[in-house]
Amino acid sequence: MKNFKQISLFALILFSLSINIANAKTKWWKKLFSNKDKNNSELSTIDIGSAFKEALTIGAENVVAQLGKVDGFNNDEAIHIPLPKNLKKAKKILKKIGLSDIVDDLELKLNRAAESAVPVAKDLFIQSIKDMTFDDVKTIYKGSDDSATRYFQEKMSTSLTEKMAPIVENSLAEVGAIKSLNKVMDKYENIPFVSEITPDLTAYVVDKGMEGIFYYLAKQEAEIRKNPLKQTTELLKKVFGKK
Repeated sequence: MKNFKQISLFALILFSLSINIANAKTKWWKKLFSNKDKNNSELSTIDIGSAFKEALTIGAENVVAQLGKVDGFNNDEAIHIPLPKNLKKAKKILKKIGLSDIVDDLELKLNRAAESAVPVAKDLFIQSIKDMTFDDVKTIYKGSDDSATRYFQEKMSTSLTEKMAPIVENSLAEVGAIKSLNKVMDKYENIPFVSEITPDLTAYVVDKGMEGIFYYLAKQEAEIRKNPLKQTTELLKKVFGKK
């Protein structure tokens, strides 16, 4: 009987510990906004808001570093930039006469142009994060797992397009994409009875580049919500690491 009581007590302790661990993992995010009284808490709303912004800044910087390098787009199946639909038709036709390699070269250079344009997004992300009010932070917190990403899209899309477009246009020329396009079109247009194609490579690469940025920003945001302890600054430890 004594042994049975000891085993039962031990099982109860283990069960309690498992519940506490589960709660710690699932409720940390709610803890951020449980601080209603600045004077009665070690953490102020300024600490909390700043920690949230810092986490988002780290996430945005990670995305820019990941995509703004060689093969950041090209070797990533999730965001690789394919040829525009109208050029896919040209590729299909050119492939039949053994000229698909020039179209493949163009596709590579579209990705290179996006990779070179991504770093301009960093300053825009940081400024958008700085401009967030605490009310913005609370609204994002109460929203879906990608609510911060959608906030950035709303705030940044116009300015990001304007800033990326000239960079992409210059990059398309520098990496040889325009020359590659001209080669493709010369070969294509020499084929009898084909329809006219007028691709706008700059607008296309900007759109696809932004899609890739926001795709990974949403993933970073979801990770921040799941496990902020992966972020290692002192402020994040102070806010997110409280027991």
